[in-house]
Amino acid sequence: MKKDINIPEVKDVHVAVVQEQHIEYKTLDWNAYIINNSDQDLETVLIVSRGYNDKKLTPVMRHTIAKLPARSYAKIEYLQEKVLELNNEFKITFFEGNQMFDKTYLFRKNTINEKALQTVPLMQLRGILVK
Repeated sequence: MKKDINIPEVKDVHVAVVQEQHIEYKTLDWNAYIINNSDQDLETVLIVSRGYNDKKLTPVMRHTIAKLPARSYAKIEYLQEKVLELNNEFKITFFEGNQMFDKTYLFRKNTINEKALQTVPLMQLRGILVK
């Protein structure tokens, strides 16, 4: 049965972790974003995230975005400093038209850091991008 399900490859949808100034608290925070760098709107975007290593596991977080327009991005969640020491996984499922897409994005432990910052497409902010 599973072999009959066709889930095409995800292109032009990324997850980025960006370091941003928190206006109210005057701190530098790490925030995860989903980026739709395609020409198509994404519908019913389901995001399941977790942090883990051999000894620790964070609670699973679930997020839903009803519609993510073409060439746009949306904040997924804030990442605490302690979570950056873990592998951070984002499983994303969405519909583009009538077709379902699914992909897992992984930030390996300690790869979210200031030395790895680069310009993130579409956002024009500095962060770490997983394609």
